[in-house]
Amino acid sequence: MTTSDNGDNGGIDQSVQAELDRLRGSIDNIDAAVVHMLAERFKYTQQVGHLKAAHHLPPADPARESRQITRLRELAESARLDPAFAEKLLNFIIAEVIRHHETIADGSAPRP
Repeated sequence: MTTSDNGDNGGIDQSVQAELDRLRGSIDNIDAAVVHMLAERFKYTQQVGHLKAAHHLPPADPARESRQITRLRELAESARLDPAFAEKLLNFIIAEVIRHHETIADGSAPRP
């Protein structure tokens, strides 16, 4: 929720509160979209993990990861987002993908 539950806005002008609520609503919508996009991304990376496991390929692909980091940093720059932040985010995602791939490779993950 973007405002307090008791309706008290702490003395903030109603027009300011309305603008805060509008902006926060947009942020909430974007957060929801990010979560859904990550879920969609992980559906595909799970499929990659099963394909790698079936063909005895390693869970990590450092060359691909490096290319992706470079690509994401360039996208971040063009979007006026801090490239270092974008790289940290991608590294976090990559680490999670590798963990999933390792789980799939050892046979403890169910097939989708």
